[in-house]
Amino acid sequence: VGFSDITVLHQAFANRLGLVTLHGPAAAGIDFIKHARAQEHLKATLFAPETVRTLVSDGTALVAGRTRGVTLGGCLSMLASDLGTPHAHEGARGGLLLIEDVGERAYRIDRMMTQLLRSGWLDGVTGIALGSWVKCGPYEEVRAVLVDRLGDLGVPVVEEFGFGHCEGALTIPFGVTAELDADAGTLTLDEPALL
Repeated sequence: VGFSDITVLHQAFANRLGLVTLHGPAAAGIDFIKHARAQEHLKATLFAPETVRTLVSDGTALVAGRTRGVTLGGCLSMLASDLGTPHAHEGARGGLLLIEDVGERAYRIDRMMTQLLRSGWLDGVTGIALGSWVKCGPYEEVRAVLVDRLGDLGVPVVEEFGFGHCEGALTIPFGVTAELDADAGTLTLDEPALL
């Protein structure tokens, strides 16, 4: 379980071992200790995973539609910096990409998204769920970049899923087949994150 820099470990465990991992808050972190929502969601994901198979967004669809794929992703800056390494995913083909970041201004988010696009890493992605963008400047600017960079991919994109560096962050499994319904703002796992 982890997020932020742990993104590279999520990728390595997926590529090398085929393991399901959990993108979630650090249990010793102040935000986790202060927010019952994060605690309860992590606890349910670990000990009653069948109860958390549908995650609901507080946001709206940036691109409407419904799609399926295997969940992957993490912190955008870590995904971009890990490109080309032996541990990184070769690309998001067939996957539902779940991304977030912290402390990255809109122009940096634009640069990292452009890097993923130009490298071909996003070729074949089936859908995108966006988490938090804390301390990234005005959300309207971040949102405009995300719409510009992701809107033409022709896949469903939905915002504000409540995972990442935000207060009360949800735990999101990577490596699980799921359905993303951008119109309804839901991510539904085919099976529990942990069996």
